[in-house]
Amino acid sequence: MKSRYSRWDGSQDPFSGELDIGEVIDEISDDLLAGMSPNSALRRLMQQGMRGMQGLQDLLERIRQNRRRMAQALNLEGPLSEIKEKLDEILSLERGALSEMDSEDARMRETNLDMLPAEPAQMVKELSNYRFVSPEAQEKFDQLVKEIQQQVLDSMFGQMAGAMQNMTPDQVARMREMLAELNEMIRKKEAGEPYDFPGFMARYGDFFPENPRTLEELLEALGRRMAAMSRLLASLSPEQRRELEEMAQAVMNDLDIAFQMDQLNQELRDLMPHLPWDQQTFGWGEEPMELSEALGAIEQMSDFEELEQSLQGDYAGASIDDVDEEKLRRALDESAVRDLRRLKQVEKALEDAGMLVNNKGQMELTARGARRIGERALVKMFEELKKERTGSHQSRDAGGLMEPTGATLPWNYGDVGEFAVQKTVFNAITRGERSPSQTGVKLKAEDFELIEAETRTRTATALLLDLSFSMPLRGHWIPAKRMALALHALIEGKYPQDYLYLIGFSNLARKLEPRDLTATGPLDRVYGTNMEHAFLLARRLLSEHPRATKQVIMVTDGEPTAHLTNDPYEPAFFSWPPVPETIHKTLAEAIRLASADVTLNIFMLEDSPGLVRFMEQLAQRTGGRIFQMTDNEVGRYIIRDYVRRHR
Repeated sequence: MKSRYSRWDGSQDPFSGELDIGEVIDEISDDLLAGMSPNSALRRLMQQGMRGMQGLQDLLERIRQNRRRMAQALNLEGPLSEIKEKLDEILSLERGALSEMDSEDARMRETNLDMLPAEPAQMVKELSNYRFVSPEAQEKFDQLVKEIQQQVLDSMFGQMAGAMQNMTPDQVARMREMLAELNEMIRKKEAGEPYDFPGFMARYGDFFPENPRTLEELLEALGRRMAAMSRLLASLSPEQRRELEEMAQAVMNDLDIAFQMDQLNQELRDLMPHLPWDQQTFGWGEEPMELSEALGAIEQMSDFEELEQSLQGDYAGASIDDVDEEKLRRALDESAVRDLRRLKQVEKALEDAGMLVNNKGQMELTARGARRIGERALVKMFEELKKERTGSHQSRDAGGLMEPTGATLPWNYGDVGEFAVQKTVFNAITRGERSPSQTGVKLKAEDFELIEAETRTRTATALLLDLSFSMPLRGHWIPAKRMALALHALIEGKYPQDYLYLIGFSNLARKLEPRDLTATGPLDRVYGTNMEHAFLLARRLLSEHPRATKQVIMVTDGEPTAHLTNDPYEPAFFSWPPVPETIHKTLAEAIRLASADVTLNIFMLEDSPGLVRFMEQLAQRTGGRIFQMTDNEVGRYIIRDYVRRHR
């Protein structure tokens, strides 16, 4: 048994089994932040897999490789060519013995051998009435007839034929009875009449080493084998097909089971039309193969083909649940089945964890899911900061002064705070379960409670995100959204006394919720960077917290190109390059922000001359801080700076 350990970061689900919800969120977060729907993000995860788990594409490629190897080894003409080689050897031994005899009978026998038909099936039939002179040739021929009987039976029954070696007349009669009862059971099943499958297995179970548990299981195994035989026949030339059919018919007639076999074959075709009956297959092998070996290879190739189709999922109503685990196990190995099961768990695990919700067949990200994306992004940023050996460490204590309220709260995994010891022990006692030693109280996770505490507000932040069309065009949008969600997770989890407002702006500004950042598709398909409206909205929201330390964090890749108007039908004016009125109005609103004791922190993701000139004016008139850095650096800096201010 393998175990994996990692530091607790508040995002793991201890009851999720092998599937790590945090890692799943990591895998789909970029797709969600890029505007992909949860359904599409999950499909992509299913196809590509994730660390330590093969995706459907990996499994599909392994299946295709195995199928190619099987086709390279499969010799469709192998069964007939092998019988022909053995017949040639037998005839050579007999001719050698006849050449040493100087008699008219020997010459007559040689003439009869020369007149034998060329087809192996007809040759075997003629030689069955021939009395060999060579004892060795006679012995080899008798053995060949038994092998042909065994291979023909195996072509119909698969592993079942293993119980019918060296058949006596009594065993042949018992097999006929078994086939008759099996056909009668099928008739009763189709008519809706009761049938006794356990009794059938009690009488004839030794014929079926696979030990099927139901009639359906037994028929599926027989159907797959007979379908493989039909595929082999369909892949041969007309002459070869006729030879093999004659050989099989001759064996079944000799055993007096031809009628029952024909009936069973037709019933299986009617019951299982989904099997690849009579479909051609291809093989390039040159080594001789027994009939049973060739049919086993064709059965496997049929499994490969079915798995390919279900793994590709390019048909109406396709689902990952269509992939047959047992066939995948036979085709690959247990690790492939384990990964398939984990892939099947992904969607349900995210639903159970409250990350996604199914709305009329479409998966939607919940507020909790958006928060979890932010938490994972935050953890990664702290890990990067730790590697840089700069900035601050992740604090385990919430910021601000904590004042007990006298109440307690149920403890959940990842919560921080002081345990309410008395209430915790009281919960365990009232539950009434003693420890095995009977000398103490047995605690469970649900018994623990924390002391509830109030926090004092410290900081109010307005995070202004540029939503103009240039952000996704230049590749800045996903890192900006990831930073916003991480900051939200930091404040909500570590500094709950603080306030954070998310404001998005393009031609106009508006207040956002964290889950809006993971909405399907880009937020705004418009041009325009209306910083004036963003500053105005931030000032109004921050004014609700007069005692807090207030700051604005703006992330943008361009200078202001839009401002507000008094026209209700055209509330925003856009111009590129920006007109002086836009610059004037934006600077005026920024000055009002600074006059309200709001610190401005502006992060430039580009260094165009117009943007640099505007930011220089903004810094001079507001005393704000202006930073020019890459989009990946922004997140780390903002998180590090926020934590540093609370140290």
